[in-house]
Amino acid sequence: MPRRAKQPQRNHSMFQQVMNWMRDNKILPQISDTERQALEAGDVWIDGQFFGGKVDFENILAENYDQFPAHEQAFLDGPVEELLKMADSYELSRTRKLPDDIFKFMADNGFFAMQIAKEYGGMPMSTQAKSCIMAKVSSHSGLLSAMVVIPNSLGAAELLGHYGTDEQKNYYLPKLAKGEFIPCFGLTEPTAGSDAASIKAEGVVFKDDDGEVKFKLNFRKRYITLAPVSNLISLAVRLHDPENLLGKGEEPGITVVLIEKGAPGTEGLHIGDHHQPIGEHFPNGPIVGRDVIIAADKVLGGVEYTGMGWKMLMEALAGGRMVSLPATGICGVRHGAMIAGAYSMVRQQFGIPIGRMEGVEHKIGKAAGMSYAFDAARVFGCSAVDNGIQPPVMSAVMKAYSTEMGREIGTDAMDVTAGYGVMQGPNNTMGRLYNSAPVSVTVEGANIMTRTLMIFGQGATRCHPYAYKVVQAVENEDVDSFRKNLTGWMVQFLLGMVMTLVRGVTRGWFTVKVPDVEPKTKSIYRRLGWAATRFGLLTNLAMFFVGGKLKARGNLTGRYADAVAWLYITTSALRRFEAEGRKAEDLALVQYAGEYGLTQIQKAFEGIYENFGGPVGVILKTVGRIWLGLNPLAKLPDDQLSHKAALALQSYGDQYKRLVGGNYMPEESDQGLGRLLKAFRLTTEAEPVRAKIRAAQKARKLGRGKVDEIAAEAAQQGVISDAELALLNDATAACLLAIEVDVFTKDEYYGAGGIPAMSATGDGGVEQPPEYELAKAVGE
Repeated sequence: MPRRAKQPQRNHSMFQQVMNWMRDNKILPQISDTERQALEAGDVWIDGQFFGGKVDFENILAENYDQFPAHEQAFLDGPVEELLKMADSYELSRTRKLPDDIFKFMADNGFFAMQIAKEYGGMPMSTQAKSCIMAKVSSHSGLLSAMVVIPNSLGAAELLGHYGTDEQKNYYLPKLAKGEFIPCFGLTEPTAGSDAASIKAEGVVFKDDDGEVKFKLNFRKRYITLAPVSNLISLAVRLHDPENLLGKGEEPGITVVLIEKGAPGTEGLHIGDHHQPIGEHFPNGPIVGRDVIIAADKVLGGVEYTGMGWKMLMEALAGGRMVSLPATGICGVRHGAMIAGAYSMVRQQFGIPIGRMEGVEHKIGKAAGMSYAFDAARVFGCSAVDNGIQPPVMSAVMKAYSTEMGREIGTDAMDVTAGYGVMQGPNNTMGRLYNSAPVSVTVEGANIMTRTLMIFGQGATRCHPYAYKVVQAVENEDVDSFRKNLTGWMVQFLLGMVMTLVRGVTRGWFTVKVPDVEPKTKSIYRRLGWAATRFGLLTNLAMFFVGGKLKARGNLTGRYADAVAWLYITTSALRRFEAEGRKAEDLALVQYAGEYGLTQIQKAFEGIYENFGGPVGVILKTVGRIWLGLNPLAKLPDDQLSHKAALALQSYGDQYKRLVGGNYMPEESDQGLGRLLKAFRLTTEAEPVRAKIRAAQKARKLGRGKVDEIAAEAAQQGVISDAELALLNDATAACLLAIEVDVFTKDEYYGAGGIPAMSATGDGGVEQPPEYELAKAVGE
């Protein structure tokens, strides 16, 4: 009995020693204060199942997959469509200015108020609706996109709604809703980009001659969207309080303050100059402040929120990253799909539409599958946010991978459209978004950094069922919590090893619980469950054997990010297929998405096995890699599946409009995209007429020749009717018109009065280096 009584004490001592060893040898990831705030922001969602290696598909299929209410759909179909009809996208890109009548329309119809409560004059929208509105507007104009996205995403309205004082809300929000205040958010600096927590913008707390506490701000910000037209800045600064006037110590930390352009004390504020972003033009520029003075009550949220700026930003971004940039990225995916699919059937070479050539068809199939999958992931993620879940890891996945896929599909669409896509002008349908793709890839955390640092670095700790609890126990020296969670972790790790082996041998048969779904998709569920189990095991191996060195292993963590990203995207495609009633015509799309996504996961696993390193890496690189190659999750979609997927984009009908209709589809009388869609519709309607002529040729009732060239003869011989001949002629004429590109006269090409926008003499509020004057003189 005495020996049994001492057993818990000995166990306590043993776990104490293990805990000390893990802490002293930095076995677990080391977490800074700013990283901790990021980790604790938001919620764990279905990503917890991926990192835990145990997926419950019945639970996932029960998750919300929402469509927005009727009044929001009415706004999308009404004011949004009207706005886009008012705006000539080519003219906006050339003049770089938003006409006053369009700005007034936007202000009068709530385009600046989607993030603001009704009591302040706002017109609050669901996350789903905001995402759809942003995607549709972005497909038409980058300038309009910036004017809609910035006021309704991370910035003054959102932060004031969550953290503002009553006085701040009552003053700012009604003016923001009406467009009287145009906001911008000043975070990025020359030395603080993706590492935003390292900002050097400085605010010094002092008392003025009247004894009022104020801040003296000195800062230099750049890449700030809407800055040139903004009159309300939400500025992130690092506060110093040498006399502890605020009672929060000498270094309160990062704080968000509000600065009104032209307010007393802002004489040292320099704002209004422009950067020139690549591709589509939109207002973006630097903000410089020299000894700008503001009152302490300009801290967003009041003085009590001093030093809490980073926490506020992380909480806002936890779900916010799911909205604007994914909307822009998916807009790019859909736009590439829309153009490539239509053009592939309108453009003929060698007597057939180029879309019937397998090389072109392959790219169209990918565009169709990825449009289906990524829009599914967008809807699924936004539904979670609307349901009160703020998933930072999946939001980061959506930001990085949707914008990357937008760039990828844009490149494929340029390959399909060739010279038609290259020649710019009012009728160019691809160049604008193609050239602008790097902007979405770069902002709100460059994709390289998001992929290699954030997704797995944050997810492995935050979303794992035990890792963060163990880290917290070590930091708090809580032996009981450490023992409980480390024991649970070990059990989970051992079960993961066993289930990875079993599911690998069975390929998910009998071992992955598949719910009552479309039978032809069950294989995708089985392999996803198998992949998730392996991912959970590999996550544990990384935590145990790489641990505190994970931050320095960006290539490795990037591959982990690829795996979890495609687990989510592929799962979302399955969720969409079930939520939309298992549409038979969409089966090829969900199958394409499944095979493509599983192949990306397979590639990620191969990269992890080959580069894990250390003794465990030797096993993975040899025995593990051989088994991985002999027993792959999937291969890329074969030619037959690519063909079936491509058909969804190669006929103008309901499925085509469902896939790409979230983007703006202009009237057929319009230039550019409008006339391309008209030609696509007519050539689709004329296809049965062509089939009659081809059948007559096969039966030797008509001679050889291109269908369009012998159409008149076919009508004379009664093969087709006069109405069918007219339809075919209309389609032919429309197709020929649609493939035309713009031609400029010499005066049009060079412009009146010299070359516009070729000089860049704004100083951005910063003194110029000596070589500037020489460059200016040479330019003149």
